[in-house]
This record gives sequence, structure tokens and C-alpha cells, in this order.
Amino acid sequence: MSVQAVSDKDFQTVVVEDEGPVLVDFWAEWCGPCKMLMPIVEEVAGEMKDKIKVVKVNIDESPEAPTKYGVRGIPTLMVFKGGKVVDTRVGGMPKSQLAEWLAGQV
Repeated sequence: MSVQAVSDKDFQTVVVEDEGPVLVDFWAEWCGPCKMLMPIVEEVAGEMKDKIKVVKVNIDESPEAPTKYGVRGIPTLMVFKGGKVVDTRVGGMPKSQLAEWLAGQV
């Protein structure tokens, strides 16, 4: 799988300390739109694996990172570069829209 699960414990090293770009998918097991978006994120991650690292953070198991970065609704997708958030999208989206958005970030 091209999407790495990240917890609060390793968020700093895997996401913030990476020069990027890194896409972070904040999600939860009970979230219907998150479950619909996950296969799309995984597919795009596979297609863009040489250009962007993709990770997912379960907000129930790791509440610190989403709180620190102001996640209010899920799914929330954030692109980090050089340890800073450069763009954010909230809610589901079709594969074409996700791929186009990420292409503009790499």
C-alpha cells in the first residue's frame, strides 16, 4: 500500500520533518465520506508515489495532530511542504479533482 498510517507519536518525524510534499488524510473509522475517499486517496497515492508521500491519521487514535492543525471536519486533506501546511481541502472529492489538486502541489 502506498498510504502509510501515522500516529501522533511519529507525525513529527514522518510529516513535519519531511521536506515534502506530504499529503495527510485525517479520517475516522465511523466517517462514511472518509471511507468513500480512502480508495481514491490510495489510488492517487500509487500513481503519484514518486512525487508525493501520502499518509493517513486516524483522529480517534491520534487526536493531537488534528487538534494542532485545526481539523474541524473530516475527511480533511492537508498538504505539507517543509513542515508547514500549504493547502487544505475538507470533504470528499472525485479522483480527477484530487489528482488535479495534488498535481498543483508537487
